[in-house]
Amino acid sequence: MASRITARVYLGKAGVLDIEREAKLSGRIHSKGVLILSGYLAGKYAQDKPLSLSASLAFEQSYGEVEGDSASAAELIAIISGVADAPVKQNLAITGSINQKGEIQPIGGVNEKIEGFFHVCKVIGLTGTQGVMIPAQNLANLMLREEVVEAVRGGTFHVYAVRTIDEGLEVLTGLPAGQAAEDGTYPVGTVNQLVSQRLVSLAERLRRFTPAARVVDVKGDEGQRDDSKSAGKDA
Repeated sequence: MASRITARVYLGKAGVLDIEREAKLSGRIHSKGVLILSGYLAGKYAQDKPLSLSASLAFEQSYGEVEGDSASAAELIAIISGVADAPVKQNLAITGSINQKGEIQPIGGVNEKIEGFFHVCKVIGLTGTQGVMIPAQNLANLMLREEVVEAVRGGTFHVYAVRTIDEGLEVLTGLPAGQAAEDGTYPVGTVNQLVSQRLVSLAERLRRFTPAARVVDVKGDEGQRDDSKSAGKDA
């Protein structure tokens, strides 16, 4: 069954808040997946600036335990989409695990997941734009029903095989992901440039709300202590 994942991004330093975990509805493997995507965000975008980011993740209308890491790619893309303010296509489903380097890893049950989303799309009506994004390593495992194969051949349903989060972002946003230059900057108009720009803005805003460190005049303090001692002797 397809599930909808939402992410909200806001100012702060809390990092990624897993609502399923806070509600005690997250299994250990799912919790590990959220920690891994947090590592990717820090490693990718916080090399030259602090990661002044808070984000919350949730499986909408999920009332049982969420387990497994097959949704970690979708969760990460949802967060990046929120940071960059770059909407993702809602007619595509995503499945895939990730590592801290942003490589999408194979998952189990790939045929059932593709066929399940195909059935949902068929019920509401095939538009020719719907499809599923899967790890490229799972291509060798595909044994889809003939109905799905014919839909893919006819262009009424699509299967996208990707190897990295950047590739997935390009499929889902329609924007180039952007490769970092030697100075760490990204080309203008790319997803990664939009993310980097937003993180700089968040860091600057957070700094304005952080109390400045108090400057202590050591000499003046010593003078005050000497005066008080003298006053005590005079008394």
